[in-house]
Amino acid sequence: MSTLTPDLLSELPLRDDQYSTTASDRDDHSRDWGTHPDDAVDPDVVVWPECTEDVSAVLELASDYGVPVTPFAAATGIEGNAVPVCGGISLDMTRMDSVRDIRPDDLQVDVEPGVFGADINESLERHGLFFPPLPTSGDIATIGGMIATNAAGKQTVKYGKVGDWVLELEAVFADGSVVEVGTKAAKTSSGYNLRDLIIGSEGTLAVVTRATLKLAGRPAQRRAGRVVFDSFETAAAAASDIVRSGVDVAALELIDSLAAEMANAYVDGDLPEKPMAFLEFHANHGVDEEIDFCRAVLESYDPLSVEFGDESAQADLWEARRELADATRAYYPNLDSIVAGDVAVPISKYPDLIERIHALARERDLAIPCFGHAGDGNIHFDVFADKGDEAEWDRARDTYETIVREALRLGGTATGEHGVGRGKRKFMTDEHGEAGVRAMRAVKRALDPDGVLNPGKVLPGPEAGGD
Repeated sequence: MSTLTPDLLSELPLRDDQYSTTASDRDDHSRDWGTHPDDAVDPDVVVWPECTEDVSAVLELASDYGVPVTPFAAATGIEGNAVPVCGGISLDMTRMDSVRDIRPDDLQVDVEPGVFGADINESLERHGLFFPPLPTSGDIATIGGMIATNAAGKQTVKYGKVGDWVLELEAVFADGSVVEVGTKAAKTSSGYNLRDLIIGSEGTLAVVTRATLKLAGRPAQRRAGRVVFDSFETAAAAASDIVRSGVDVAALELIDSLAAEMANAYVDGDLPEKPMAFLEFHANHGVDEEIDFCRAVLESYDPLSVEFGDESAQADLWEARRELADATRAYYPNLDSIVAGDVAVPISKYPDLIERIHALARERDLAIPCFGHAGDGNIHFDVFADKGDEAEWDRARDTYETIVREALRLGGTATGEHGVGRGKRKFMTDEHGEAGVRAMRAVKRALDPDGVLNPGKVLPGPEAGGD
């Protein structure tokens, strides 16, 4: 990899305010939310493109001179996806933040990658439409970052992941060439599916500059509920049964008693410090009948309490769940989390995984709060330890890796929604096999032969850069 020099910067058709080499700007782009300060890496320069042509010019120059380019958005990532591990250019996409065109008759919207998810839905409100698959962090995360990791959230159980709602992408390859992939039509059987290849590739294959998204009508009826259980294993079994029984639930989240305790401490709340399920229902008619069906399924699990409220009650019900990512980090001032865990398994295996995580916490004397999108088999967890105690830190790291490999053994995945980034490259061969990883390398070489796009991410081994 080459270093960026002032002479190379002068070749870019950018204004002076579109790039910076100041220490503060470089430091701001050295990490994401999940990056420990010791693992931060400064880029040589930060560049703010404002149009597709800017992105194309930057990538063409970077490819010509072998300068690494790391796409950057809101820095809400967990796995170091946006950390410029080889220096070079941090390509900050946040100035490309417009909602370009809303087509209500087609249930479509064109957006730039730097627009926040909440802003998309705000622009659609007057049309009675919304973009359903936004993650819980949708108010602080950009659509470009969501597409890069194929993000998901609490409503995945009903609506699917972000990638399921992407119709067409405009993107720029490593050599600066611009391509449109996918189609605005409802379906196509034309050629290789390059759209889905770019979705979830974490900026290692191309940089997205426009997305055409599918939309849905806002549901006329919305209800939220909370169910309290005597054990998290029982809660997990109930969640699995709700999904298998065909209850039309729009969100189904679980938190264990430790996570509830953390949430209360963080938001000064009064949640019962017991395992809980949070549910949401969306419908245009018959929502009360669906809730009655859900209640009937829950009866077999003898819950301690079951509450359902109307739309006005939802904010209170969901506040604790929404704040949990920060709440867990704030709870132990003298302990660090190995990483925010994010695995997913088939829904029938969800209770087995929960039981195994709690058994490991007891056996190894570690704090491991669990919460997550139970409706689609996704569990989030943190393994806390004293980083200054080498033996405890090693035990915690081994525990984290044991949980990930247990999810794989159960037929699941190492990452349900956060992406691979730097942190989960070691699990790629376990999950996809040698042949699968070899095929991914072949795709990477074909689209980015010089390895300039986000090196050190997704693919394992030194040939992926960053090691």
